[in-house]
Amino acid sequence: MRVLVAEDEPMMAAAIADGLRDEAFAVDVVHDGAAALERLSINDYDVLVLDRDLPKVHGDEVCRQVVAGEGVVRVLMLTASGTVSERVRGLSLGADDYLPKPFEFDELVARIRALGRRSRPALPPVLQRAGIRLDPHHRETYRDGRYVSLSRKEFALLEELLRADGGTVSAETLLEKVWDENADPFTTIVRVTLSSLRRKLGEPQLIETVTGVGYRVR
Repeated sequence: MRVLVAEDEPMMAAAIADGLRDEAFAVDVVHDGAAALERLSINDYDVLVLDRDLPKVHGDEVCRQVVAGEGVVRVLMLTASGTVSERVRGLSLGADDYLPKPFEFDELVARIRALGRRSRPALPPVLQRAGIRLDPHHRETYRDGRYVSLSRKEFALLEELLRADGGTVSAETLLEKVWDENADPFTTIVRVTLSSLRRKLGEPQLIETVTGVGYRVR
């Protein structure tokens, strides 16, 4: 899942981004509303974590433009005010969810995961296919009942493949969803991570290479 964090306080933004990366999200960070709109016009995100009080372009206006656009990104609005009237106003702008500061990080992660499921065709919280059971909330993976220890990127890559529900996912899409905008588009990291993932999942191989198209879980 790819997330854009728009937060004008650098330490807060860095803390959120680092925590989300530990949860196997691909995360980009901006510190003002103009930069947020620019990134949203370039990249496809599943969730926008949007601080309401952004400089240059206010968070309210960012939210309005996101809602008016044709993208599927979901908006989780953050604000220092937790009053009912402020929450109502934030939601009335088109935000999908609203979280007052300060907040518990576990709650932020849970809300992002819930919104991420809504940004695509509805899927269950636990993904299962071909003997694989992947639980994003608990960061656990099993194959035929056997626990499989995966790195963050291996876990995120497998999650993207399972979300396709048997469909083929291109290497470009995997790079975009699992890594952030700093990833080299000519890197072999997708192929290398897939090789390690296949080895850990064991035999028989479940991840199929569709020549010239991408990868899928049979």
